[in-house]
Amino acid sequence: MLPGFLTSTSTTKTGKKVTHLNWWVTLLMSMALAIGTWNPTGHHFISYISNVDDIFSGFKPFGILLMLALWLLAIKSIFQSLKLYGAIMTVIIIAAFVWGLQQYGIINVTDFEQAGWAATIGVGLLIWFGLNASIIWKKLTGVYTTDSTDED
Repeated sequence: MLPGFLTSTSTTKTGKKVTHLNWWVTLLMSMALAIGTWNPTGHHFISYISNVDDIFSGFKPFGILLMLALWLLAIKSIFQSLKLYGAIMTVIIIAAFVWGLQQYGIINVTDFEQAGWAATIGVGLLIWFGLNASIIWKKLTGVYTTDSTDED
């Protein structure tokens, strides 16, 4: 039903089977959060809550609390896995990639819509990388996490 690259599995050292689908799911969730919060088309959460007469009517308070909770989880995961310097480096890398796209004429960041999409997708990638940084680090180094000591 799903393509092979979505459902392929790896075996860990302990013999546990791990599917690669979680990479794609977290990417979709990260992009949905970033694009759903704000995008240049005007169909986004900020437009939804800013164009109402009574912000506390219907499901708007639920939506606000849900969006706040999702952003708090995203920010916590970014700073827990990347720390401040890692988050800054990730933003610089994404900005350098956007700069390269600009230099080759693929996008024009002076156009509000293209710059908005670049920023929105960049935020989505930052969230995705923050969610998966410890997994990527484990794949690269073999170390899952390290604890800080008093000597650090």
